[in-house]
Amino acid sequence: MATKEGTWAYRDRFTDDFGRTYFRRFGDGVVSSIGLGTYLGEPTDAVDDRYEEAITAALESGCNVLDTAINYRHQRSERAVGRALSAADVEREAVLVATKGGFVPFDGERPDDPGAYVREEYVDPGLIERSELARGSHCISPDFLDDQLDRSLANLDVETIDLYYVHNPETQLQERSREAVYDRLESTFERLEERVAAGDLRYYGLATWEAFRVGEGHESHLSLPEVASRARSAAKAAGNVATHLRAIQLPFNVHMADAFTVEAHEGAEGTESALRFAQRAGLNVFASASIGQGRLAEGLPAAVAERLEGETSAQRAINFARSAPGVTSALVGTSSREHVTENLDAGRYDPLGAEAFDSVFE
Repeated sequence: MATKEGTWAYRDRFTDDFGRTYFRRFGDGVVSSIGLGTYLGEPTDAVDDRYEEAITAALESGCNVLDTAINYRHQRSERAVGRALSAADVEREAVLVATKGGFVPFDGERPDDPGAYVREEYVDPGLIERSELARGSHCISPDFLDDQLDRSLANLDVETIDLYYVHNPETQLQERSREAVYDRLESTFERLEERVAAGDLRYYGLATWEAFRVGEGHESHLSLPEVASRARSAAKAAGNVATHLRAIQLPFNVHMADAFTVEAHEGAEGTESALRFAQRAGLNVFASASIGQGRLAEGLPAAVAERLEGETSAQRAINFARSAPGVTSALVGTSSREHVTENLDAGRYDPLGAEAFDSVFE
């Protein structure tokens, strides 16, 4: 498990290599403001090997945020993270390991009959009720995520997961009402609070694609204030003093800046953007798609690029994402050592200050 002592010692080891605010607070520890994601790539041994090399290089170069999910590359990404974590010259206590559960995962490869696999592996044993499935592939029931958390612990070969996300809960809105989804999240949060008490995870959160960056009238909208309220109720029901809901993940980049520009959540002083609400509520934000899954490495709008520091477009895109208010870490999918070096070099430059960042949108 990532600890205060472990993460601060990691910061001391690497802080001279980076600019100001490269390391940021998470809980009682600190994490790098550039994290490594593991979503892309074919489910092959060759890609596994590249990920292991890239993750090891990242850990040994100043990146202590690893982001994955059980369904990424049919559980292969989690397993690659686990092997790299064991091989790297870095203490486990120095690294924030985050994963997700929600999409029903295959095991190693796509089966010939996916429907039969889901039925035999999950429905028949009683881990999933058919009524809980959305689009035939998504479930956030307590029993299912309980099972998924156990599988992730085994895949990652860790005793405790530092941050466990409920993955794209807005998917459930395609099958049921918003109130029903909030009710399901509350019961699932209660189970996660119990797993925190048992020592299996430290914190939990929600990893989303649209839910928090679209307006209230959008079919995929979920309210951050309501989610936070449900988490507090869940913590109380589980007998915990305070909620362990600690983070959200959402896309944020030059072309997907809705989390900053769309006022969709009711705060103490009126309607706010997801980033502003999270910042005021003490929720860490992890920005996904920081370089638009590689597209922004080819170039940024000139008016934005000229304001940002960095030698390459990818570096400037990363620095845009980690300049946003409330962003703890900008995640970049990386499966090559060369890209690890380029991406982390972005952290040698300072991000935009608050006024400079705001001026981009004027």
